[in-house]
Amino acid sequence: MKLLSGFLAVALGGVSLYTHSVASAATTATPSTATVKAGVADAQSTKVVNAANAFLSTLTAAQKKAVLFAWTDQAQRTRWSNFPTGIFQRAGLRWGDLTAKQRTALMTLLSATLSPDGLKMVKEQMNADEVLKTTDTGGAPGGAAGARRTPPAGAPAGGPGGNSGPGGLIFGSDEYYVSFLGTPSTTSPWTLQFGGHHLAINATMVGTNITLSPSLTGGQPITATQNGKTVVVVEKVPQEAKDGFALLSSLNATQRSKAIISTQSIDLVLGPGQDGKTLQPEGLAGSAMTAAQKAQLLTLIKDRLGILNANDAASKLATIQKNLDQTYFAWYGPTTSGAAAYYRITGPSVLIEFSPQQMGGDSSNHLHNMYREPGNDYGAAWAK
Repeated sequence: MKLLSGFLAVALGGVSLYTHSVASAATTATPSTATVKAGVADAQSTKVVNAANAFLSTLTAAQKKAVLFAWTDQAQRTRWSNFPTGIFQRAGLRWGDLTAKQRTALMTLLSATLSPDGLKMVKEQMNADEVLKTTDTGGAPGGAAGARRTPPAGAPAGGPGGNSGPGGLIFGSDEYYVSFLGTPSTTSPWTLQFGGHHLAINATMVGTNITLSPSLTGGQPITATQNGKTVVVVEKVPQEAKDGFALLSSLNATQRSKAIISTQSIDLVLGPGQDGKTLQPEGLAGSAMTAAQKAQLLTLIKDRLGILNANDAASKLATIQKNLDQTYFAWYGPTTSGAAAYYRITGPSVLIEFSPQQMGGDSSNHLHNMYREPGNDYGAAWAK
């Protein structure tokens, strides 16, 4: 396999633009009663703060000015998206403009915040954008690539550096940005933001607590063909799809009639721009599942929450497990094995969406996924 800029690069068609649709009624969220109060920083949060300060110490004065935003800067707080540069312009420091030392320090910070699987997922999503950068056609086989890569009417074009495709879109690992809301601290709230095309990590820390709400993952391409062989570019997504279908296939007819809302897949409901909202639970409640099905539901939740470091994920999983009877599983889309379908998990302290995208060829190869904690976007329940 050919390596480009330290990232996996494989040839593949299929890049697209997308819209956000709201398929369920969303309401403004109130802080979750399942969240805990912030306290004095523990060893894990101290480790994250130290790694953040170590990264900041590698920056010039100009870079620090570019990467640090006030905790109250709402515009920066919501400046994240699944869109690539050329449609959506991020702020902060661009990966492509960092030195090797600064990149190493940033990855150390991400490794302190996330789990090993989470860090691997971030790198793989950046790998996937390297694939898009090096793809000539940019669309599905036989498709009109330029049409898919043209920004929608009114969208900004162009951006800093990188390889620009038709319509001024820019792909590649260089186009991922880091920023901070507030100053890294063991007492005051602050947020680490890292993301780009198909990735937005918003990690907010308040005392001993870290939340990834809201964070967008997914990726494109998920798999690619290299020298006649299928290569998995983003491993986390196929596992989520497999575990989601495993839960669905375990349901009996009565359970399926509640869990399956529609045979048509839908887009994210609480994606970018939908902060501070929640959804009424729908689908099959955990209380209507067998013990084995509840275990499978918990596995599906762990697939997403498991990108957070083990210390912070453990307390969240304990709360989720305690409320598993009040946690719902809903399915939109075809129910045959391997088919691309949307599913949602809604509980008192967790909301997960898994949303395949139709544009760009194979919809299972282009995903938008969300993680939120009702009432606790950007640590709102802790930072009051």
